[in-house]
Amino acid sequence: MIKRSLIGALCAATGLFAVTAGSIASAQTFFRINTGGTAGTYYPIGGLIANAISQPTVPNLVATAVASNGSVANVNAIQGGGAESGFSQADVAYWAYTGTGTFEGKPKVADLRLIANLYPESFHLVVRKAANIKSVADLKGKRVSLDEPGSGTLVNARAILAAYGVTEKDIKPEFLKPNAAGEKLKDNSLDAFFFVGGYPAGAIAELAATGGIDVLSISGPEADKLVKQFGFYAVDNIPADTYKGVGAVKTLAVGAQWVTSAKQDATLVYNITKALWSDNARKALDAGHAKGKAIVRANAVAGAGIPLHPGAEKFYKEVGLVK
Repeated sequence: MIKRSLIGALCAATGLFAVTAGSIASAQTFFRINTGGTAGTYYPIGGLIANAISQPTVPNLVATAVASNGSVANVNAIQGGGAESGFSQADVAYWAYTGTGTFEGKPKVADLRLIANLYPESFHLVVRKAANIKSVADLKGKRVSLDEPGSGTLVNARAILAAYGVTEKDIKPEFLKPNAAGEKLKDNSLDAFFFVGGYPAGAIAELAATGGIDVLSISGPEADKLVKQFGFYAVDNIPADTYKGVGAVKTLAVGAQWVTSAKQDATLVYNITKALWSDNARKALDAGHAKGKAIVRANAVAGAGIPLHPGAEKFYKEVGLVK
């Protein structure tokens, strides 16, 4: 929790109104929500939530959505004190908390706690139509972006490639955010890119408007194996025309979760959790983004691979979601 005041800073410098400035500084609480790239789904959803929970909904709270590299980076920022909270894929949160998976060999992020499960994140494999890529196996020899280091997408892309018998040595890998990957796809300097996030994703929607892309299916025995191997993955479907000219896509999904540190004040997190499920937030989420309607209180503790923050747990007990 960060407490600051521009007025307080000015008064400290000038020596004026010290008592008033001190009371203002102590009253305002800043709460960062680390999200993802601006072209993905985390960032706009984070902005909607930040606006909905800030004062006056939670008195004196100023919540802000911060662009970041994604799930892994967000967990690391929370652990290091660089963020009060952040969004993370359910699998990344679990691996961080248990010191397994992509966090194998690293210290466990034992203080990681759940505020809420939000919505399913769909796996997208976007390809340039002219590249003639019809399956994951066809990526061999192609220029493929796996997303930036620190992203959950990178973790999932590597798992998908492995399931289909493709290694990074088989492709020409690049590590770009979706907006940068989309630009390279448009100028024919990239053949495909992975993105894991709620649909519709802005960067992909823009590309689809040009008519030069497709979104490949991630299904079949290889996908079924991934679902069995990783309990957080589920079969998913991106409806036809979610992206202009793209038919229905069979794929996989993983839960997007809002996480924080056990060190955050329980009363503050209780108030934030209550605000997340308020009528004010409901209206903002429904109107602000296509994925907002998928964020429902009934699923708030679904797929929880890490403990609830005590403040969040108190709220969910009050509404009967947790015993």
